[in-house]
Amino acid sequence: MTAMKEAMKAKDQDALAALRAVKSAILLAQTESGAKEELTEDQEIKLLQKLVKQRKDSAAIFQEQGREDLVGPELVQAEVISKFLPAQLSEEEVTKIVEVVIQSTGAASMKDMGKVMGQVSAKLSGQADGKTISKIVKEKLSN
Repeated sequence: MTAMKEAMKAKDQDALAALRAVKSAILLAQTESGAKEELTEDQEIKLLQKLVKQRKDSAAIFQEQGREDLVGPELVQAEVISKFLPAQLSEEEVTKIVEVVIQSTGAASMKDMGKVMGQVSAKLSGQADGKTISKIVKEKLSN
């Protein structure tokens, strides 16, 4: 709410739209489950990641269609929402964690990808996107 007020005062329409989308998504998630209690931090992180991914996907589609006027606002909104996520790990850090999980689970082939992905995703909750994790796991298991 504080960030929304600051965006209103600064007349930053893109940031305001992004923050309103976050507020709306959180309220929807609370009412969807039928529970009046607050969302857990993990649920909120997943929700924010989803919103960022939607914005980036939309920007990519607009880019393909040559709609540069729509690309900018989507990327700005993704950046605003990303500020509320935990710091993202680098690919090297994710690779180290993937290697540790592969060794601990004894994964040897692509058949074990689901098992490895589940454990890595749980460990890195909110610190890396699924696309990056998936790419690294595929890379390591195909060697």
